[in-house]
Amino acid sequence: MSALADIMFNLGRNARHASRALALATGEQRADGLRAAASALRNASANILAANREDYADAVARGTKGAFLDRLTLDDKRLEAIAKAVEDVAALPDPVGRALASWTQPNGLRFERVATPLGVVGVIFESRPNVTADAAALCVKSGNAVILRAGSESFRTSFAIAEAMRSGLLAAGLSADAIQLVPTRDRDAVGLMLRGLNGTIDVIVPRGGKSLVARVQEEARVPVFAHLEGLCHVYVDGAADLAMARAIVKNAKLRRTGICGAAETLLVDRACASTHLAPLVKDLIEAGCEVRGDETTQSIDARVKPATDDDWATEYLDAIIACRVVDGLDGALNHIARWSSNHTDSIITNHTERAERFLKEVDSAIVLHNASTQFADGGEFGFGAEIGIATGRMHARGPVGIEQLTSFNYRVRGTGQTRP
Repeated sequence: MSALADIMFNLGRNARHASRALALATGEQRADGLRAAASALRNASANILAANREDYADAVARGTKGAFLDRLTLDDKRLEAIAKAVEDVAALPDPVGRALASWTQPNGLRFERVATPLGVVGVIFESRPNVTADAAALCVKSGNAVILRAGSESFRTSFAIAEAMRSGLLAAGLSADAIQLVPTRDRDAVGLMLRGLNGTIDVIVPRGGKSLVARVQEEARVPVFAHLEGLCHVYVDGAADLAMARAIVKNAKLRRTGICGAAETLLVDRACASTHLAPLVKDLIEAGCEVRGDETTQSIDARVKPATDDDWATEYLDAIIACRVVDGLDGALNHIARWSSNHTDSIITNHTERAERFLKEVDSAIVLHNASTQFADGGEFGFGAEIGIATGRMHARGPVGIEQLTSFNYRVRGTGQTRP
């Protein structure tokens, strides 16, 4: 066995033991552990921010720019938000042991379906160090151990966050091995995780770009909560209020360009293009956003660059947006069906029937009416945080929070029944 395999299998064994103990802990014990972890994050702020500065400097030296650097960067405010998110997760109702359903059969057997932890969750992510704390908190709250594999870009920061949270769990009397971070940048560690570490990983959650997700889906031998790219659309319907549309479109694209819920394509109904298109495009360009548009969009502003099919399929994660004029709701639905990654899509309209049709027919994990796509976030859903946005259709879909990190078993109570 190689040295790396030995390290990884040891992580798996430790995680499995910790998951069993964590599943038996009370909800209040797990909550206490997370509150202690949040305090430890604050106490370790100087160490975490120093590690982040090193990661940032390395990224700049490699020529990294734009949204990637924004996702990587921590400061006092962002670190406090991370600690607060851990406390928010701690305050959520305990998801373990919930009675999901109950019934009694004619023979007197009483059946109950009860929420149980998944076991050990493997999370593979790239540049966002906050994923370390969010994933760890959600897993601990739902009675799961977690093995985190951070990208090389955020390795120091993620390691410092994980170590702080481990110390908090230990201080609260829980196993520190409920949170483990792969202690190497070696990419072969990912392959070992995808093969399940000798049966010790129960589910994999990838958080990253196309290449990572493609590798996970191709190589994984355990179930996957797929988190694909966010090709998010905002459709401005002919019955949209212009002031509302301007506010939502600008926020959806530019509040934070580097998150998966940022809008990447703007669709405008031809019925309102003469009144709505120019101000929407003007707002974006004057706010520093590059607009790539179809011929109609180019005709209303000389600053618009020509769009190609590649633009409809691109998650920019930057201050760039593609814009197209479509023939009503059907045109918008056809475009979204062709190009969407089934992540998050929004309609802006005061027409109730068209809004309801959009909500029903767009097959995305999150579909919004008169709201920014930037609400695609577990915290905004009231989940405290998220481990990712699942774009598949099995088990979990949309923000993966504590409820989605549970499975269930059936508990059957009898009075001596035997089967004839």
